[in-house]
Amino acid sequence: MSTTTELLKGAAELFPDEVVTSAHVRHLDLPAGAGRFALVTLDNGFDHTKPTTFGPASLANLNAAIDQVEKEAAAGEIVGVGITGKPFIFAVGADLKGVELLKEHKDALAIGKGGHEVFKRLSALAVPTFAYYNGAAMGGGVEVGLHCTYRTVSKALPAFSLPEVFLGLVPGWGGCTLLPNLIGAEKAVSVVIENSLNQNKQLKGAQVFELGIADALFEGADFLEQSLIWTASVLKGDVVVDRPVIDRGEAWDQAVAKGRFIADSKVHGAAPAAYRALDIIAAAKNGDLQQGYDAEDQALADLIMGGELRAGIYAFNLVQKRGKRPAGAPDKSLARPVTKVGVVGAGLMASQLALLFLRRLEVPVVVTDIDQERVDKGVGYVHAEIDKLLAKRRVNQDKANRLKALVSGVLDKAEGFADADFIIEAVFEEIGVKQQVFAEVEAVAPAHAILATNTSSLSVTEMASKLKNPERVVGFHFFNPVAILPLLEIVRGEQTDDASLATAFAVAKKLKKTAVLVKDAPAFVVNRILTRFMGEIQNVIDEGTPVEVAEKAVEPLGLPMSPLVLLELVGPAIGLHVSETLNRAFPDRFTVSANLAAVVKAGKRGFYVYDSGKPELDPEVAALLKQGDTVLTEEQVRARVLDAVAQEIGLMLEEGVVAEAQDIDLCLITGAGWPFHLGGITPYLDREGVSARVNGKPFLEPGAASVPA
Repeated sequence: MSTTTELLKGAAELFPDEVVTSAHVRHLDLPAGAGRFALVTLDNGFDHTKPTTFGPASLANLNAAIDQVEKEAAAGEIVGVGITGKPFIFAVGADLKGVELLKEHKDALAIGKGGHEVFKRLSALAVPTFAYYNGAAMGGGVEVGLHCTYRTVSKALPAFSLPEVFLGLVPGWGGCTLLPNLIGAEKAVSVVIENSLNQNKQLKGAQVFELGIADALFEGADFLEQSLIWTASVLKGDVVVDRPVIDRGEAWDQAVAKGRFIADSKVHGAAPAAYRALDIIAAAKNGDLQQGYDAEDQALADLIMGGELRAGIYAFNLVQKRGKRPAGAPDKSLARPVTKVGVVGAGLMASQLALLFLRRLEVPVVVTDIDQERVDKGVGYVHAEIDKLLAKRRVNQDKANRLKALVSGVLDKAEGFADADFIIEAVFEEIGVKQQVFAEVEAVAPAHAILATNTSSLSVTEMASKLKNPERVVGFHFFNPVAILPLLEIVRGEQTDDASLATAFAVAKKLKKTAVLVKDAPAFVVNRILTRFMGEIQNVIDEGTPVEVAEKAVEPLGLPMSPLVLLELVGPAIGLHVSETLNRAFPDRFTVSANLAAVVKAGKRGFYVYDSGKPELDPEVAALLKQGDTVLTEEQVRARVLDAVAQEIGLMLEEGVVAEAQDIDLCLITGAGWPFHLGGITPYLDREGVSARVNGKPFLEPGAASVPA
């Protein structure tokens, strides 16, 4: 029994629930008399929408297939070996369900070594090897192909990435070592670091080819056939693959430095994965592959046993599983069809909503506002955005024409909404204004129509209180920018019925949004937590702590942007309005910053100016600030902010604002861009001991987003 077999057999006991991937070997005669060829197909036996992964048993199956083709290659029975996946899916990497169960560093190390030992055998065969990326390829699925001599990729491939850094790992089966040696450090840093930290950006097939990862690009319809014809040409010498000489000088070092800058700007040193990956890429400059593999093994094992990975997997599962099966959502059979949508308001948010409903539902969308100029501007915005999609070839001319024909604007609500099934308002955030709008809409809309509000903080129940049919009012809170942030907080008012709620969830699914059911409570989830979070930052500034100290204090969380930059994005006036709303509801915990009020009154759009290319405190804002004489350290500020957030989350769970702490995290990840390595927020608060200090207990059960006991 080989060392590799023993290694994988021992590791397999740690993955009791592995969905095992088979590696079928079949033989075929290549075109043009190129010779007999062995093709290995990865397949986990499930339907074609289920991903193929690598756990110990799956690696053992691939290892056994390589045993077979190795003997055939040595005997001269085959001229080459190819590896591909089942239809639409190549392979998506390690079995994370098993990885998160590992308790010992040595077991984690064995997983890294096992993958390397199997994959390396592909490059050591006596014949050329070929990877045919026929479908989605991520992580280890990408890396197994990197160990081959040649690679082809399908134009139809929808997703290709090394997402490990996004989850709190490094590409640990050759990605950090082989990729820069194949395409150069700059491109490798883009794939491994930049794309991962950019919300796990995926590459399409053509991009994989353009980067030089694949040597040939073929249409999806006959991808394997074309790949085999190309393979025959390569083996016969009719096609010679030329790859550029890799610059191993200053350009390599500059690429790594750029990667560190990107990591600093995204995680501020708070998560180790990006930096460990960059260390390995830096060392790969010398071309010593085994040294790189050993470094990958060590980094992988260290990170598997760390909190960031567990939080990353927890966050990934929230988005991929809980986000697609919302807790508390009513029976979907109760949902009513939506064949026409009305939008009250034609400002930027309302126009974004009109565009989203139009693109996803492809039903008539009618926009209304108080004057024709506003209506025309809203419809014009939608038309302009469709033209942009056409220019980018994301829609063809026929579809662009159809979409434009489906959107219209009217002044008369009776004319526009008489046959609408779903009507959403996005007008000024004032309860009286919204009540008036709903009264006008109810008077002309069909009895079955859902009345939705995009309010960010006001009571849905109060908004519906003066209507004849308050049961059809539902909160439908989007986050800005609407096209990018996935979260949709669906708010159930006290009288909202199941059919209206079910329709709201059905619409959210068609809009491709992550819907979370939220109780009708002030500011709901994201805005309530962020307002408490930023409120404490503003409080310590008002009390005397310098702005730069207060901002830097929360950098260890690795948030996508600092609190005051976020405030600038939201808009100081909106931030002030939400804080005032929450102050009225919870005056003991939410304050209204006098300095923020002064900034808003002065018409300032933020605390910073960017004349030097980086954020610096606006001198005009600095002149407005009135501070006390209490100066805190970064550590004191951070503790105070985290304690406040932990307290607020504890209270929200007691109030039943959401079903579980997992929904809090899902909201922060998808609605506020909080990083996967935090797991949202509750795993971090648990890991740092804040939850126990403030609430007397952790938010999550032991082993959830943490190393099992």
